[in-house]
Amino acid sequence: MLRIASRERRVAERALRRGLRYDLMAAMERMLLSGDEAIALAARHEGVALGTGYPGTPSTEILEAFSALGGRAQWSPNEKVALEVGAGVAYGGGRALVTMKHVGLNVAADPLFTLAYTGVTGALIVISADDPGMASSQNEQDNRHYAVAAGVPMLEPSDSQEAYEFTRAAVGISERWGLPVLVRVTTRVCHSKTLVQPREPAAVVPAPAFVRNIPGRVMIPAYARPAHRRLRAKLDELQAYNETSSFNPILPGDATLGIIASGISVMHAREAAPAAQLLKLGMTYPLPLQRIAAFARSVERCVVIEEGDPWLVDALRAVGIAVDGKPAVFRFGELNVPRVRRILAGDETPEPSRVPGKPPQLCDACQYRLVFDALRRKGCIVAGDIGCYTLGVLPPFEAMDSCVCMGASLGVGLGLRHVLPADEARRVVSVIGDSTFMHSGISGLVEMVYNPPPGGHVLIILDNSTTAMTGHQEHPGTGRRLNHEPTRKVVIEDLARALGIRRVAVVEPHAGSNDFEQALDDCLASGEVCVLIARRPCILIAKRLKDYERASAEAKGGTACAG
Repeated sequence: MLRIASRERRVAERALRRGLRYDLMAAMERMLLSGDEAIALAARHEGVALGTGYPGTPSTEILEAFSALGGRAQWSPNEKVALEVGAGVAYGGGRALVTMKHVGLNVAADPLFTLAYTGVTGALIVISADDPGMASSQNEQDNRHYAVAAGVPMLEPSDSQEAYEFTRAAVGISERWGLPVLVRVTTRVCHSKTLVQPREPAAVVPAPAFVRNIPGRVMIPAYARPAHRRLRAKLDELQAYNETSSFNPILPGDATLGIIASGISVMHAREAAPAAQLLKLGMTYPLPLQRIAAFARSVERCVVIEEGDPWLVDALRAVGIAVDGKPAVFRFGELNVPRVRRILAGDETPEPSRVPGKPPQLCDACQYRLVFDALRRKGCIVAGDIGCYTLGVLPPFEAMDSCVCMGASLGVGLGLRHVLPADEARRVVSVIGDSTFMHSGISGLVEMVYNPPPGGHVLIILDNSTTAMTGHQEHPGTGRRLNHEPTRKVVIEDLARALGIRRVAVVEPHAGSNDFEQALDDCLASGEVCVLIARRPCILIAKRLKDYERASAEAKGGTACAG
């Protein structure tokens, strides 16, 4: 029997510690996996050359698991860059996996739409992890709309087994039709664990190689016009393929009630109405409209069960397929079995109020409590951003006046400074975290330098040396890669000074010191554009940071500080 190489053995050991069983000699063994882990395993089995993304719940664990399984994975500064790197891999004939949460696809939409025109040589799989109910998000947008708008095929798994199978199938679809493929999952699929029966890894993975194709890759208008026609022809082919594909089985039942569902809604519908016939849609764009129409005709009543927007209902009604949808009240939040039963019964009575849970809060030892306390006492108008520090909006601080999207704190704060009366404008500050600054705050900083308000502006960067809200991932400002190995570090204060900002201060907020408050007072009174960096590692990763530093020193052959 062949022996596993030492590197693969280390990979397997790391995977086992994470609760993943990955043994190259036993790929057929059943495993209990989350949807995220199943996607990672599928990518590994399909020989994905590179996984890229930006951490965001509920997608974060995909690349972490892929890395633990021995795959090459990396965090990008933001989703747009991640998708562009993935496009380069696929242009070169490699297989790429790009992961993000639903709002991340907004950031990546620019390249996505044009990549549908250019197509790809290898495989390009884009994972959109939607968050119905907003467990950890600022909105509950339904990213099924992106498949239609961009013109890319979409698969929607309903459990971990399908997450595994559909990801593997997406690789084949992407390479066969030369298109990016959107795999849309939701929080329950991402984080619920179900049994997965893997298959043997791909026996042959195409070797990357670049083939020049200027008309196909350079989207000037003269080349983009025929590219759009090619895209629509591919989508027509995909729709015909989907009519007879195995993605859309009919589960037998009583013909008095037929249900059409996809994703996690399949599971809820099956439990809520086990006797009904169910058309289970796995490939939801392009839709298999003939198959759906035939199913709708075969049952007395046909109901669409779907979370979020009435995307599927609207698409079917638009082509004359008679289906019932859900009342508007069920558009909000996640579905579950009781809610599906109410939809099927036409019950629109008010739903019971949810029992309020304990509101989230900043950790008791978090250094940012001092920051928000100072901002509150000084009556600052705070343009906030996305991250754990967004909790500064809650009592006892209530020290955040806006939070729109990643990086918006700078633009919003600058806009307020431009129009408010001088006595109000001088109280405006923008607050952003270190990872969010790397994601999309740098361009806002350039705006601050290029179009400074008359009275200046104050940017506060809360640097806790991690991407805390999503589980303490690395970013370009930590000096460590996704797997925590050392790399080059982007130094925020050096970047600010290089852009020409003269007033840059770095302080460590901690109990018993007024250094931060004094620096804030100086910035507010200066009338200049200022960057104030409040730097102190997150208390939850303090020990881990020492471990990383020790491992780095050992790798370099040096000694680490024992403190």
